[in-house]
Amino acid sequence: MRLLALDTSLDACSVAVLDGAGEDARLTQASEVLGRGHAERLMAMIGEVMAEAGATFASLDRIVVTTGPGSFTGLRVGLSAARGIALVVGAPAVGVTTLAALAEAGRRSAAFDPARPVHAVIAAKGNEVYVQGFAGDGTPLDAPRVAEVSALAAALAEGDQLFGSGAASVATCAAQRGLVVLGDAGWPDICCVARLGRAATAPEGPPEPLYLRPPDAKPAVRDTRLLA
Repeated sequence: MRLLALDTSLDACSVAVLDGAGEDARLTQASEVLGRGHAERLMAMIGEVMAEAGATFASLDRIVVTTGPGSFTGLRVGLSAARGIALVVGAPAVGVTTLAALAEAGRRSAAFDPARPVHAVIAAKGNEVYVQGFAGDGTPLDAPRVAEVSALAAALAEGDQLFGSGAASVATCAAQRGLVVLGDAGWPDICCVARLGRAATAPEGPPEPLYLRPPDAKPAVRDTRLLA
Protein backbone atom coordinates (compact mmCIF):
# COMPACT_ATOMS: atom_id res chain seq x y z
CA MET A 1 0.00 0.00 0.00
CA ARG A 2 1.12 3.53 -0.77
CA LEU A 3 -0.64 6.27 1.17
CA LEU A 4 -0.49 10.00 1.71
CA ALA A 5 -0.93 11.22 5.30
CA LEU A 6 -1.81 14.80 6.30
CA ASP A 7 -1.98 16.57 9.65
CA THR A 8 -3.00 20.19 10.16
CA SER A 9 -4.97 19.68 13.36
CA LEU A 10 -2.73 21.65 15.73
CA ASP A 11 0.36 23.89 15.42
CA ALA A 12 2.28 21.69 12.96
CA CYS A 13 1.68 21.16 9.26
CA SER A 14 2.84 17.63 8.43
CA VAL A 15 2.80 15.41 5.36
CA ALA A 16 4.06 11.87 4.79
CA VAL A 17 4.07 9.22 2.11
CA LEU A 18 4.17 5.67 3.50
CA ASP A 19 5.09 3.03 0.96
CA GLY A 20 4.88 -0.64 1.86
CA ALA A 21 3.81 -2.86 4.75
CA GLY A 22 5.30 -3.58 8.14
CA GLU A 23 7.83 -1.63 10.17
CA ASP A 24 10.30 -1.53 7.27
CA ALA A 25 7.91 0.41 5.00
CA ARG A 26 9.52 3.44 3.39
CA LEU A 27 8.42 6.71 4.99
CA THR A 28 9.02 10.12 3.44
CA GLN A 29 7.89 12.98 5.66
CA ALA A 30 8.06 16.70 6.38
CA SER A 31 6.75 18.73 9.27
CA GLU A 32 6.79 22.45 10.05
CA VAL A 33 5.54 24.24 13.15
CA LEU A 34 3.40 27.07 11.81
CA GLY A 35 0.73 27.93 14.35
CA ARG A 36 -1.14 29.63 11.50
CA GLY A 37 -1.00 29.48 7.74
CA HIS A 38 -1.63 25.76 7.21
CA ALA A 39 -3.75 26.43 4.13
CA GLU A 40 -0.98 28.41 2.45
CA ARG A 41 1.69 25.78 3.13
CA LEU A 42 -0.06 22.41 2.89
CA MET A 43 -0.38 21.92 -0.87
CA ALA A 44 3.22 22.96 -1.53
CA MET A 45 4.42 20.58 1.18
CA ILE A 46 2.39 17.75 -0.34
CA GLY A 47 4.08 18.36 -3.68
CA GLU A 48 7.53 18.42 -2.09
CA VAL A 49 7.04 15.19 -0.14
CA MET A 50 5.43 13.41 -3.09
CA ALA A 51 8.37 14.39 -5.32
CA GLU A 52 10.92 13.23 -2.75
CA ALA A 53 9.09 9.91 -2.39
CA GLY A 54 8.90 9.48 -6.17
CA ALA A 55 5.13 9.07 -5.90
CA THR A 56 2.35 10.25 -8.17
CA PHE A 57 -1.20 10.97 -7.08
CA ALA A 58 -2.42 8.19 -9.37
CA SER A 59 -0.28 5.70 -7.44
CA LEU A 60 -1.90 6.43 -4.07
CA ASP A 61 -4.04 3.71 -2.52
CA ARG A 62 -5.27 5.71 0.45
CA ILE A 63 -5.37 9.24 1.89
CA VAL A 64 -5.09 9.59 5.68
CA VAL A 65 -5.92 12.73 7.65
CA THR A 66 -6.24 13.75 11.28
CA THR A 67 -9.82 14.55 12.29
CA GLY A 68 -9.37 16.23 15.68
CA PRO A 69 -9.78 17.38 18.28
CA GLY A 70 -7.78 20.44 17.34
CA SER A 71 -7.97 23.82 15.68
CA PHE A 72 -11.26 24.39 13.86
CA THR A 73 -9.49 26.12 10.97
CA GLY A 74 -6.64 23.63 10.85
CA LEU A 75 -8.97 20.64 10.79
CA ARG A 76 -10.96 22.09 7.91
CA VAL A 77 -7.77 22.66 5.90
CA GLY A 78 -6.58 19.06 6.25
CA LEU A 79 -9.96 17.45 5.77
CA SER A 80 -10.76 19.51 2.68
CA ALA A 81 -7.41 18.63 1.11
CA ALA A 82 -7.78 14.92 1.92
CA ARG A 83 -11.34 14.74 0.58
CA GLY A 84 -10.38 16.59 -2.59
CA ILE A 85 -7.35 14.43 -3.34
CA ALA A 86 -9.28 11.24 -2.56
CA LEU A 87 -12.05 12.28 -4.94
CA VAL A 88 -9.63 13.07 -7.76
CA VAL A 89 -7.51 9.91 -7.47
CA GLY A 90 -10.38 7.58 -6.60
CA ALA A 91 -8.81 6.38 -3.36
CA PRO A 92 -10.51 6.16 0.05
CA ALA A 93 -9.88 8.86 2.66
CA VAL A 94 -9.37 7.57 6.19
CA GLY A 95 -9.57 9.63 9.38
CA VAL A 96 -7.32 9.23 12.43
CA THR A 97 -7.99 11.21 15.61
CA THR A 98 -5.23 13.36 17.05
CA LEU A 99 -5.68 11.57 20.38
CA ALA A 100 -5.14 8.14 18.82
CA ALA A 101 -2.02 9.39 17.04
CA LEU A 102 -0.63 10.89 20.24
CA ALA A 103 -1.31 7.67 22.15
CA GLU A 104 0.47 5.72 19.42
CA ALA A 105 3.50 7.96 19.83
CA GLY A 106 3.39 7.30 23.56
CA ARG A 107 3.26 3.56 22.93
CA ARG A 108 6.40 3.86 20.82
CA SER A 109 8.27 5.64 23.62
CA ALA A 110 11.19 3.74 25.14
CA ALA A 111 9.70 4.24 28.61
CA PHE A 112 6.27 2.85 27.68
CA ASP A 113 4.92 0.04 29.89
CA PRO A 114 2.46 -2.10 27.89
CA ALA A 115 0.89 -3.34 31.13
CA ARG A 116 -0.42 0.16 31.91
CA PRO A 117 -2.84 2.36 29.93
CA VAL A 118 -1.68 5.50 28.16
CA HIS A 119 -3.82 8.63 28.12
CA ALA A 120 -3.44 11.07 25.24
CA VAL A 121 -3.86 14.57 26.67
CA ILE A 122 -4.06 17.80 24.64
CA ALA A 123 -3.98 21.13 26.46
CA ALA A 124 -7.18 23.09 25.80
CA LYS A 125 -8.35 26.49 27.01
CA GLY A 126 -8.31 27.45 30.65
CA ASN A 127 -7.90 24.53 32.99
CA GLU A 128 -9.22 21.95 30.52
CA VAL A 129 -7.72 19.22 28.36
CA TYR A 130 -8.88 16.91 25.59
CA VAL A 131 -8.25 13.34 26.68
CA GLN A 132 -8.77 9.70 25.74
CA GLY A 133 -7.39 6.55 27.33
CA PHE A 134 -5.92 3.59 25.44
CA ALA A 135 -4.88 0.10 26.56
CA GLY A 136 -1.33 -1.09 26.10
CA ASP A 137 -2.22 -2.59 22.73
CA GLY A 138 -3.77 0.66 21.49
CA THR A 139 -7.41 -0.28 22.04
CA PRO A 140 -9.51 2.74 23.13
CA LEU A 141 -10.68 2.53 26.74
CA ASP A 142 -13.15 5.40 26.56
CA ALA A 143 -14.44 8.10 24.23
CA PRO A 144 -12.61 11.37 23.49
CA ARG A 145 -13.79 14.05 25.91
CA VAL A 146 -13.08 17.41 27.52
CA ALA A 147 -12.01 17.25 31.17
CA GLU A 148 -10.76 19.61 33.84
CA VAL A 149 -7.14 18.97 34.77
CA SER A 150 -7.90 18.42 38.45
CA ALA A 151 -10.80 16.07 37.73
CA LEU A 152 -8.73 14.00 35.31
CA ALA A 153 -5.81 13.84 37.73
CA ALA A 154 -8.14 12.55 40.45
CA ALA A 155 -9.63 9.89 38.16
CA LEU A 156 -6.37 8.31 36.97
CA ALA A 157 -4.71 5.40 38.73
CA GLU A 158 -1.18 5.26 40.09
CA GLY A 159 1.30 4.45 37.34
CA ASP A 160 -0.98 5.48 34.47
CA GLN A 161 0.93 6.93 31.52
CA LEU A 162 0.36 10.30 29.83
CA PHE A 163 1.40 11.68 26.46
CA GLY A 164 0.70 15.07 24.90
CA SER A 165 0.78 18.80 25.54
CA GLY A 166 -1.45 18.51 28.61
CA ALA A 167 0.42 15.61 30.21
CA ALA A 168 2.70 17.62 32.49
CA SER A 169 -0.10 19.70 34.02
CA VAL A 170 -2.12 16.57 34.82
CA ALA A 171 0.89 14.79 36.30
CA THR A 172 1.77 17.81 38.43
CA CYS A 173 -1.77 17.94 39.76
CA ALA A 174 -1.49 14.27 40.79
CA ALA A 175 2.14 14.35 41.89
CA GLN A 176 1.61 12.05 44.87
CA ARG A 177 0.31 9.21 42.69
CA GLY A 178 3.26 8.86 40.34
CA LEU A 179 1.71 9.32 36.91
CA VAL A 180 4.25 8.72 34.14
CA VAL A 181 4.76 11.39 31.47
CA LEU A 182 5.98 9.68 28.30
CA GLY A 183 6.18 12.89 26.27
CA ASP A 184 4.71 16.35 25.87
CA ALA A 185 4.39 16.68 22.09
CA GLY A 186 2.00 19.42 21.03
CA TRP A 187 0.95 17.75 17.76
CA PRO A 188 0.77 14.22 16.30
CA ASP A 189 3.79 12.45 14.83
CA ILE A 190 2.90 12.10 11.14
CA CYS A 191 4.58 8.67 11.13
CA CYS A 192 2.02 7.48 13.72
CA VAL A 193 -0.82 9.05 11.73
CA ALA A 194 0.32 7.21 8.60
CA ARG A 195 0.69 3.84 10.32
CA LEU A 196 -2.66 4.07 12.07
CA GLY A 197 -4.28 5.09 8.82
CA ARG A 198 -2.74 2.14 7.01
CA ALA A 199 -4.15 -0.29 9.59
CA ALA A 200 -7.62 1.30 9.72
CA THR A 201 -10.63 -0.07 7.90
CA ALA A 202 -11.62 2.23 5.05
CA PRO A 203 -14.96 3.92 5.86
CA GLU A 204 -17.88 4.09 3.47
CA GLY A 205 -17.98 7.90 3.55
CA PRO A 206 -15.45 10.71 3.85
CA PRO A 207 -13.84 11.41 7.25
CA GLU A 208 -15.64 13.89 9.47
CA PRO A 209 -14.12 16.34 11.97
CA LEU A 210 -14.14 15.43 15.66
CA TYR A 211 -15.24 18.54 17.56
CA LEU A 212 -15.42 18.24 21.35
CA ARG A 213 -16.54 21.81 21.97
CA PRO A 214 -18.36 24.51 19.96
CA PRO A 215 -16.37 27.14 18.08
CA ASP A 216 -15.49 30.37 19.87
CA ALA A 217 -16.79 32.51 17.03
CA LYS A 218 -20.51 33.21 17.08
CA PRO A 219 -22.65 34.43 14.16
CA ALA A 220 -23.58 38.08 14.23
CA VAL A 221 -27.05 38.86 15.56
CA ARG A 222 -29.08 41.12 13.35
CA ASP A 223 -30.59 44.01 15.26
CA THR A 224 -34.07 44.43 13.77
CA ARG A 225 -34.60 47.66 15.70
CA LEU A 226 -32.42 49.45 13.17
CA LEU A 227 -34.85 48.44 10.42
CA ALA A 228 -37.95 49.89 12.09
